[in-house]
Amino acid sequence: MEENIKVIKGASIPEREEIIVDFARWLETASQDALVYGEGRFAVMSANMAQAIRINADELARDNPETTERVLQQACAMISKFKAAYPHRVLSRSVH
Repeated sequence: MEENIKVIKGASIPEREEIIVDFARWLETASQDALVYGEGRFAVMSANMAQAIRINADELARDNPETTERVLQQACAMISKFKAAYPHRVLSRSVH
């Protein structure tokens, strides 16, 4: 993830938008995982941040790269914080 943040300055606008949407997907995945672990607050925060990033992806891609970089660093920090608390990802969410 951190590599993508470093690349954003030299990327074209469509490439930036793709990277931004990838971060939104990662946040959505972290949100779903947080629900599995019973972390409702984190799930809501991640889902809201993912939605805000996805809605504003076009603006962020065209905006100042430093601003975009800051937003993506915040998203990365949220994901990293969750991964540090729960290092082993649940592989199946099926309920029997």
